[in-house]
Amino acid sequence: MSKQELYQDIDAKAPLYTAASDAIWSYAELRFEEAQSAKKLVELLHQEGFTVAENVGNVPYAFIGSHGSGTPVIGFLGEYDALAGLSQKPGLSAKEAITPGACGHGCGHHLLGVGALAAAVALKNYLQEHNLPGTVKYYGCPGEEGGSGKAFMAREGVFAGLDTAITWHSGDSNAVASGSSLANIQVYFRFHGKSSHAGGSPHLGRSALDAMELMNVGVNYMREHMIPDARVHYAMIDGGGKSPNVVQAYAEQLYLIRAPKNDQVKELFERVIDIARGAALMTQTQMEYQVDKACSNLIPNHTLERLMYANMVAINPPQPDASSIEFAQKMQTTLTQAELEGKERQLLERYGHEEGRRLLTELAKGPLHTFVMPLKSHESCMHGSTDVSDVSWLVPTIQCNTACWALGTPGHSWQQVSQGKEPQAHAAMLYAAKAMAATALDLFGNPEALAAAKQELAERTGPTGYQCPIPEGVLPSKVK
Repeated sequence: MSKQELYQDIDAKAPLYTAASDAIWSYAELRFEEAQSAKKLVELLHQEGFTVAENVGNVPYAFIGSHGSGTPVIGFLGEYDALAGLSQKPGLSAKEAITPGACGHGCGHHLLGVGALAAAVALKNYLQEHNLPGTVKYYGCPGEEGGSGKAFMAREGVFAGLDTAITWHSGDSNAVASGSSLANIQVYFRFHGKSSHAGGSPHLGRSALDAMELMNVGVNYMREHMIPDARVHYAMIDGGGKSPNVVQAYAEQLYLIRAPKNDQVKELFERVIDIARGAALMTQTQMEYQVDKACSNLIPNHTLERLMYANMVAINPPQPDASSIEFAQKMQTTLTQAELEGKERQLLERYGHEEGRRLLTELAKGPLHTFVMPLKSHESCMHGSTDVSDVSWLVPTIQCNTACWALGTPGHSWQQVSQGKEPQAHAAMLYAAKAMAATALDLFGNPEALAAAKQELAERTGPTGYQCPIPEGVLPSKVK
């Protein structure tokens, strides 16, 4: 099996993929609103001869492109949603919004969706050219940012019949992803009180805002008594209006509760509910809550990690030109010292002092990462969350990161948006596509490796297997 054919296919279509990622960058659509982004990807799939099923699992803008027949069935996961409030002009080393308050691709999903599609197309063309059996699927997955689109899709059985799932994510270094992630649950809490004149008859009112504030105080006291790796965040959605001389009759907020395991999240969630009930009792208001979404902890697969690592090393990462290096240096001047030092702490924790220092010496040679980080399979948990996790409970799942941004660039930042249409981002996207396609081809030619990956997953998930953390009846919702 000649992997060069995969790489040539991806390179030949590079202008098409670059233009598609730039178009999705400009759309910058929030969770479950990705009409234009999904349309662009579906059009590309149709052009390449895929059969496409849209709005699968009753999830808005979720779709599956399929080609071929028989086994194995290899799936590529694509994302394409943006983030609120991150509008930014491209190619600038200063913060300047295109439209103040509008959305922006501050997590690189415009690259992610297209890169995964490029891998799927290259693999499809290879199998077709060589008349080989097997099925290639591209999963269009909306709403990763705060929506857990893949978890909704998993609950509805969308990934049934898949043998393995492959994906990637933009980053500031080239590496195979390993370890786990935080499971989470996102919940609306609403308080209902009684309005009254805050000056003339405050004793007749019951403040929903007081209840909300008391709930937050209680949760903040709880922080001392929860496991160190847990996280609890909240945003006030409605503080009861804009009139301080009216006792607020309604207040609403959104909580995001995270912990390394699903059962730990559930336990914290129940404690938060008790605190909310207590706040309602103290203020003689009524409380209700509504689950918005949830996702599981990631199940790593070391068998697949070794395959992907070998391919990333064999392909070699893109080497930036002088203009890309110059722009990355300018971007680094916008970062704080703490942001620049974040990579140092991460490397020392992951690789130990001696190896970590060696890698830091290599990274200090330039503002862009130009080699592949050594494979370091581990079980530790990153402090973020991803709905890729729910797929990883169902089928062996692997993902890599490639260096789209200047070293130290923080996630969910205007700096990522600004770099999203740069040559470095495009080159890293195509590099990820090649690594994914090559890893998939390995699985076609090595059924023993696929069987080993499945056995590893079975051992990790145990007899109970996957249980979707999103309750039945909860539907995907847009950002309020």
